[in-house]
Amino acid sequence: MATSARTVWKVVVCCQRQLLNGGAPTYTAFPSCSIPARTFAAAAAIKTRKKPKKEDAEPEVKKEPRVIDDKDRHKPFGKTAWAPVDDVYILRYYPRTVYSAADAVDLLKSYQVLDFTPHNQPVYMDLKLDMKLEKKKKIDPFVSTVQLPHPFKTDVNKVVVFTEDANQAKVAKEGGASFVGGAELIQPILDDEIVADFYVAVPEMLAKLTPLKNKLRKKFPKSNRGSVGVNISKMLELFKKGHEYAVESECYVRTQIATLDLPKEHILANLQTVLTDVCSHRPADAGPLVKRAIITSRTSEALWFNSDDLLPKTAQE
Repeated sequence: MATSARTVWKVVVCCQRQLLNGGAPTYTAFPSCSIPARTFAAAAAIKTRKKPKKEDAEPEVKKEPRVIDDKDRHKPFGKTAWAPVDDVYILRYYPRTVYSAADAVDLLKSYQVLDFTPHNQPVYMDLKLDMKLEKKKKIDPFVSTVQLPHPFKTDVNKVVVFTEDANQAKVAKEGGASFVGGAELIQPILDDEIVADFYVAVPEMLAKLTPLKNKLRKKFPKSNRGSVGVNISKMLELFKKGHEYAVESECYVRTQIATLDLPKEHILANLQTVLTDVCSHRPADAGPLVKRAIITSRTSEALWFNSDDLLPKTAQE
């Protein structure tokens, strides 16, 4: 009985201590021990304390890409050898062969004979461009039209000329324009009654052609594409037989330049014309624009070639 009384007395004393300490928790197994509430307040203050900011933070140093010079090595870095010994080999073990433009065209013609493929199949050019400029700027993707020295198309492009001047309209009709007119052509174009490959206009007509922007999109007349001007005969000469190409996926130019049945000199001349026009869109103070150049036909493999052989010295500089 005395033991029970002592136990009850200890419980009452512990309850009193708990009430006096502001409800701080106590351990029932050890009634004489209690954790004061101020300990938890101090711990909370430590958690909410903000770390001091580093005033003298060191600037981040960007690591420059490692340039590996394989000039004096017995084999290129990460490859098996400079050139394969056998006729059949795995491409990734050897450096890619870069041909001259003339040799690449000769190989395309020889592949056509060996594979018994059509002799008039199209020849394509694939360029990868360096669109970056200084200070995080870049060249905007562009669309251009060039006059190939040896056209490979037999049909003539349809051209619409927007003008309200009678003399200019007469010149356009004599030059071979498919449709000539002013604001009266807007509604037939919106209704798809008039469809053409190119649309050219005089500067006075641009304000009236605003409803056609969403319809024509990239074909809408613009001065930087040469489709807005006063010399209508010159614009018709360019767009009737002109070849249009565009920059795709921000940095690629993929376009047809010839057919394989053309003479080698004609294919190289068309290739040089397109390359020179592409490089003209880069500022003069910037570096080379073409990073990689490929020529191929519809049924042959892709051949890498050196584009510097076809570019004039002014374009290279």
